[in-house]
Parts: sequence; C-alpha cells; structure tokens
Amino acid sequence: MTIKIGVSGNRGSFSEDAANHYCQENKIKNFKLYYLENVTNVLKSLGLGEIDKGVFPIENSNGGIVYEAVYAMSEYKFSIEKIFEIDIKMNLLVSPGVNAQNIKMIASHPQALKQCRMYLKRRWPDVELKECSDTARAAKDLSEGFLNKDCAVISPKICAKLYKLDLLEEGIQDLKFNFTTFITALKNE
Repeated sequence: MTIKIGVSGNRGSFSEDAANHYCQENKIKNFKLYYLENVTNVLKSLGLGEIDKGVFPIENSNGGIVYEAVYAMSEYKFSIEKIFEIDIKMNLLVSPGVNAQNIKMIASHPQALKQCRMYLKRRWPDVELKECSDTARAAKDLSEGFLNKDCAVISPKICAKLYKLDLLEEGIQDLKFNFTTFITALKNE
C-alpha cells in the first residue's frame, strides 16, 4: 500500500525535504507526496482522509515559531506521530543571466526572510522584500514569470535545478546551524 503524505510546500520545498527525511529515517519506501502549499491545506486534507500523513514546519532555531502552522493547528484536530528537525540551508536564486547589480526585490516565505534577516540588512539594505506562500513557490513563480526578472528568491538549492534558475549565493541563513522542527501529523481517529 502506498502511503499518501501531504507537505506544506511545492516541489523542491523544505517540507518536501523533511517528508523525504522522515520516510528515510522510518524506512518507508512506498509513499507518494502531495504538494499542498500550506499547513491549512495539509490539515484539511488529513481531516478529509485524502492523505494518510502530513508534514509541516512548526519552529525554526533562528526564525522562531511558524505562525501559519500555529493558526492552522488551532483550526483542525489531528495527532502528532513524530517531531523531528532538519538543517535548513537558504540560497539566493535568480533568473538565468541576472547578476547582483540587477536585483531590486527578494521574495520568499516569511520564515526564510526571518532566517536571513541580518544577511538581508547587510547585503541588500535597499532591496524590497516580498512575502510568498512557500520558498519553492517563490522559485516556481520566478521561473514562470510571475515575479519580475529583477527579483531574486530565497529557496532550497534544489529549486535552482527544478525551476532552471541560477544559484547566486549559497548558505545565506544567519546561523550556520539553522534547524527547523517539523511535525508528522496523523488523522485523529
């Protein structure tokens, strides 16, 4: 039987990485990921029985509480199967051919912007910051032209390959060790 796992992100997201980590650690080989963008969608799908498990972040060692998760958790009933951490590395991605001098905006999930706030203040003090629903969604939107070419995104490194973007800078998070705590949720029976 294939286990259906909903993640609170798009293809290439840190939640996808966390779900893959969870499955590897628990020796789960037969699973399918569902990219549900946000925690509300994960918990709603879990409650409706559309997925068997949900994986989403609740806190980061630097960025603090993931408020989106707290609000969603207050709306839905579920059980916590596992709480675990993964190390998060933030990266600055751009459209092919764009260099640092062209960047006028940086977009990402609010948590990613928090985890890179000192880097952003130091390196990009005059650049507009834009919040997106997901780090991987930001990369996808840039790739598909929903964000201007003069926009950079903070995303997982894998998003450069997935969405045909250039990696401008690696490891831009403020803390060298930048752990995010994730929950594996189950439907309340």
